[in-house]
Amino acid sequence: MRLLLPSGESFPTSAAPTPVDELTTEQLHALYAYPEALCRPWLRANFVSSIDGASSVDGLSAGLATPADKQVFGLLRELADVILVGAGTARAEGYRGARSRADLHDARVARGQAAVPPIAVVTATARLDTTSPLFTDTDVPPLVLTTERADVDQRELLRAAGATILIVGDERVDPRAAVATLDELGLYRVLCEGGPTLFGELISADLVDELCLTTTPVLAPGAAGRISAGMSVAPRAMTLGHTLLDSDGTMLLRWVRER
Repeated sequence: MRLLLPSGESFPTSAAPTPVDELTTEQLHALYAYPEALCRPWLRANFVSSIDGASSVDGLSAGLATPADKQVFGLLRELADVILVGAGTARAEGYRGARSRADLHDARVARGQAAVPPIAVVTATARLDTTSPLFTDTDVPPLVLTTERADVDQRELLRAAGATILIVGDERVDPRAAVATLDELGLYRVLCEGGPTLFGELISADLVDELCLTTTPVLAPGAAGRISAGMSVAPRAMTLGHTLLDSDGTMLLRWVRER
């Protein structure tokens, strides 16, 4: 991957890359680092799209993944305190627990993070399958952000499977209450991986600080939707943080909300 924008002059290391340089792992870390000295959650979303706007192929975002996208996907998880995902996406994509290589644990702990970030699943009903990889193939039990209306027995079933149950709404999950709960837990570096409905609700609640968007060099016509969905709200202006280009044409853009 190469850095197209911004220029090397604004790069936060002494080894400033030029547009012909392949970025090192250290330079990628610097480009995607969360703001320092956070005192509140910083919500970063990560999505992939085809060049004609499809958010998935055959219902799965994995159909759009490229090597560069997979590399940054792993890096963003490595930097996060918590990975936020809607229940529908967790089911469709077969979510399991996040993984962190043993050689990265020390770096995470040095940043004041847990060795492995938990998955936080947003579900109004708490209807999650405790035999799914989310529970059975993980180093860290999930957090479940749910509601008062969720069946009490179902909540207890998830708790018995190791999940931490967090009530963040009455009938529907309140996105502000969900982020406030992550704040109380000290989970400031939030990575949202979807789906479109959850992302749309976070935008509507004015909670999105950053979007990392991969554009895959393919056309994917069909019924796939956008990366965000939900009720119409006023557009949120964003500023381009950086643009990366991989040799296969994959573009990776980081957009930041001015606060």
